[in-house]
Amino acid sequence: MPPPPTLALPLPAALRGGRPSDARRRGRLLTLALFLLLAALALAAYISSPGAARRLAAAEPGRARCGGIQGLELWGPAVNWGSDHRQPSAAACCASCKAHRRCDSWVFCGDRRRCGNRFGECWLKKQNDAMAPAVIARGEDVMWTSGLVFGKSSQGIVGLETSVGTLRVQLLPDCAPHSVDYFIELLGLHNYAGCRFYRAEGRGHLWDAKGEHVKNAAFGPPYALLQGTLEVDGVAFQEMPKEGCSAVRRGSVAWIGSGPEFLISLADHDEWRDAYTVFGSVMPEDMAVAEEMAMLPTSTDVWSGVTVRLLKDPVYLKVKRRSNTTAY
Repeated sequence: MPPPPTLALPLPAALRGGRPSDARRRGRLLTLALFLLLAALALAAYISSPGAARRLAAAEPGRARCGGIQGLELWGPAVNWGSDHRQPSAAACCASCKAHRRCDSWVFCGDRRRCGNRFGECWLKKQNDAMAPAVIARGEDVMWTSGLVFGKSSQGIVGLETSVGTLRVQLLPDCAPHSVDYFIELLGLHNYAGCRFYRAEGRGHLWDAKGEHVKNAAFGPPYALLQGTLEVDGVAFQEMPKEGCSAVRRGSVAWIGSGPEFLISLADHDEWRDAYTVFGSVMPEDMAVAEEMAMLPTSTDVWSGVTVRLLKDPVYLKVKRRSNTTAY
């Protein structure tokens, strides 16, 4: 099958070219480049030190992040009234929701001109179902910003159900609220025609079983990933904005470009830096399903000079959700 047009794996080469410069400017640029190279080598030495990568990973999943969607007003019972609870920013409103034991959604008025005397109102709410929140208004003319908070380990989990097994994915509303919003839309459709995995590449000898890169090894091929699409046949897909926790770790689920192509990483990919929007993470106990999928029969193809492994038979998927009566 031909490669989807938005693919960018592995990372594209650095941008080349630029405006003409004289010899003096080239000299200054060369000095700056040498300085940056030395700084990068020092940083690489720190990152490669024992435990450093894990420390960076532990700090990554968006604890300081708190994201919402502008132009969205969520409804539902209030656990803290905005008229009595004002915050300086949407992030602060989100943080106050996290600190409240009953709050799972927040609504903030941050447009000073349109909000008027309601500017700063921060409504903390409790949805009847956080994965199907009550929406009262949505659009550019809505002055509110809203977001979800999945405080419990059982909240915000969807299952990618396949013939190989189910991959449970913990969604990350802090990092990727628009992506979470799309999954909520998918769950409401009950239609997943066209959603599938079509590329599967194992770790080879480049990463170990924990997903850590082997010293002095190449970064692919193979690229230690599963790749597919989350576009439903017959339903227009709206491009996703750049958002998300930047580091791609083993189990990370991320959009490629602005979607609907996505990947599940089988290894830590520090070399990708912030190129992909991470919006979820596969539950560790389900990574065995991903590994099994990576061992399915494949054929090779060349995309833009890169050798890739395509599944001989695509693995179709359904997006399901956790309920009180059904476990994956």
